[in-house]
Amino acid sequence: MNKNLRKLGKTEIEITPIGLGVMQFAGGRLMFPEISQDTKNEIIKMALDGGINWFDTAEAYGNGISERGLANALKAAGKADDEVLVATKWSPFFRTAKNIPKTIMARQQYLSPYTIDLHQIHHPFSFSSPEDEMDAMADLVEAGKIRSVGVSNFSAKRMRRAYKALAKRGLPLASNQVQYSLLHRNIEINGVLDTAKELGITIIAWSPIASGILTGKFHKNPELLMAKPSIRRVLLQRRLEKSEPIVEVIDEIALTHQVTTAQIALNWLINYHGDTVVAIPGATRASHARESAGVMNFRLTEDEMSRIDEVSRIFR
Repeated sequence: MNKNLRKLGKTEIEITPIGLGVMQFAGGRLMFPEISQDTKNEIIKMALDGGINWFDTAEAYGNGISERGLANALKAAGKADDEVLVATKWSPFFRTAKNIPKTIMARQQYLSPYTIDLHQIHHPFSFSSPEDEMDAMADLVEAGKIRSVGVSNFSAKRMRRAYKALAKRGLPLASNQVQYSLLHRNIEINGVLDTAKELGITIIAWSPIASGILTGKFHKNPELLMAKPSIRRVLLQRRLEKSEPIVEVIDEIALTHQVTTAQIALNWLINYHGDTVVAIPGATRASHARESAGVMNFRLTEDEMSRIDEVSRIFR
C-alpha cells in the first residue's frame, strides 16, 4: 500500500501527490526536442519505480502523439490498466461541447488499453458554456468512457459553475489544473485556491518548477540560457534576478535534507496546503522522473515551509 496516496477531489480515485506530466512526449511539436520511444519507456519506468501512479497528457500534446507514447511506455513497463491512472484533456479551441463525445473515441484509441481516469476541459475558451461542457462530460461518465471530470486553467467563478453543473448530475468536479509554483502564486489571491478548498477540488499544479528556474541551474550557470529559444530566453532572464532570493533559501534547505533544489520547491507545493495541491512535473530524461518521485520520500518542517512561503510571497 502506498502511504502517499490522496483522494482526487471527492472521487474514490487515489493518486500520489506527484504525478508525471508528459507534454514533452509530443517532442518536436511543442518546443521540446524529439524523444525516442525507448527514452519515453525509461522515463515512465523510472516514475513507476519511484512510486508515481498517475500520468497527465492531452489531445493538444501532438494530437495523440503524447497519449500514444504514454500508453506504449506503460505497456513496455508491463502495467495493467488497473495498476495505473491516466488523465487526459479535451482541446476546446474553436469547438463546442458537442465535440467532446465526438473526440473521446480518439482519446481511447491512442491510450488503449488504458482507461481515462480523469478527463479535463483543457482551457476555458470553447464556444460553449461550462454547464454544457459538464453535461457532455457527465454523459461520458455515465456511458463508462471516463471515470471522473476535471477542468484546467479555470477561474474561481468558472470552476464554481462547472462544480454546480456536475453536482446536478450527481458527480463531483475532481480537479482544476492550473499554473502554480513558488514563482507563480496568484491562485492564492484570485479565489481559485480558496474555492478549491471550499468545494473539495484538487488543484493540479502545472509548471511546478517554473520552466526549470526553481532547479537553480540558470542562476548557477546563466550560459545555459543561450541554448533556449530567444523568446523563452528573454522571459527566463527577466525572472532570474527577482527569483534569486528564493532559490538561495530553497538551495540552503536542500542541503539540510540532502536533496535537490527542485525537490524542495515541489515538496513545498504538495504539502503547504494540506492535501489540496498535487503537482505534475515533466521529464525529458529518466533522471528527471527519478528526482520528481523522490519528492515523496521526505517532508519539509513547518518552519521550513513558512520560511519558503515568506520569501516567495512577492510572486503572489
